[in-house]
Amino acid sequence: MRRRMGPVVGLVALLALGTAFLGAEHGWRQGAAWLLGAALGLTLFHAAFGFAGAFRRLLAEGLGAGLRAQMAMLALAVLLFFPALEAGALLGQPVRGFVFPVGFGLVLGAFLFGIGMQIGGGCASGTLYTAAGGQGARMWLTLAAFVAGATFAAWDAERWMDWPALPPVSLQAALGTWPALGLSLAVLASVWLGSAAIERRRHGRVEPLPWRGGAFLRGPWPLLWGAFGLAVLNFATLAVAGRPWAITAAFPLWGSRLVEVLGWDDPAFWPFWEDPTRTEALLRPLLADRTTAMDLGLMAGAALAAALAGRAGDLRLPRAGEAAASLLGGLLLGYGAVLAFGCNVSAYFGGIASGSLHGWAWILPALLGNWVGLKLRPAFGLGGLRRDGMAPAR
Repeated sequence: MRRRMGPVVGLVALLALGTAFLGAEHGWRQGAAWLLGAALGLTLFHAAFGFAGAFRRLLAEGLGAGLRAQMAMLALAVLLFFPALEAGALLGQPVRGFVFPVGFGLVLGAFLFGIGMQIGGGCASGTLYTAAGGQGARMWLTLAAFVAGATFAAWDAERWMDWPALPPVSLQAALGTWPALGLSLAVLASVWLGSAAIERRRHGRVEPLPWRGGAFLRGPWPLLWGAFGLAVLNFATLAVAGRPWAITAAFPLWGSRLVEVLGWDDPAFWPFWEDPTRTEALLRPLLADRTTAMDLGLMAGAALAAALAGRAGDLRLPRAGEAAASLLGGLLLGYGAVLAFGCNVSAYFGGIASGSLHGWAWILPALLGNWVGLKLRPAFGLGGLRRDGMAPAR
């Protein structure tokens, strides 16, 4: 017990010191963002809430519990977000959603991201929490390649920044807040019911989504705890940061800073960073970046969750095929996320919660990419499409 409590105490101390430091240096909202990131990391780890795994089970086995958990998460998110976004402020903080255009870049980026999810082993949130939680040494390779791919996309921005796209569409602006909310909930409910109907027809029963049975501190949590926890914490992020939860916006920033430190180039002259919405992030201290603070906090929170659960880290070095999959998958994840205005979290989760058409448009090419990625997995010695019966419930 004492051996297990040592890492817990150390990580709690790290979280407390990080909160104090960031609050003192960059204001209380930055310290709060670090803690929110930690809460997100703990939630992701304890609920084993991963988008890549849910899509893999859906496409490979016809099992939709993970997808239905996502629908529950999104339903609670739109119920929380839409009124706040209509008001324009939350607890005195001006708030905005993620509303971006649908165009060729988004479609291609989501497709590439979907491929990367399946061969790289996770999405952005999944990569961060599994790597920090010690649940797969190869995920550190995926993370490094993810940052490299995002940085390459930023360097390559002159190629794709002017690709054709429709104007951004907000469902609230087009329909009104309450009709947009009703439409969103109706679509989410239709996906839930359709998933259950297909699963029942294929397997004879529907995989349950239990609500009870979790241990709060030690885990594991029922999947619905994770779904509702992520929705509430995303809403808290809206209150603290003034915008929804994001992850991948920090990755080209980290890579560009490294390029600058190594003297390879001056990213300040890349068209990507000349965009006024991004210039400030490149010029200010790295820890002043809210997405960076939340990403690092997420990793600390996942490590704390692993310590609380007594989960030993997987320190095995990846096989050659796994390493190649992580490197290629990570590059696709990074490049795709930059093209598509983010990942599952900011483009899909944040976009739908914001009432943006691009959030709904993102998921279709992403699912197609996941299917292609599943077909490619055997080439790297990874499990591919399965066509067997009902897998055990989580």
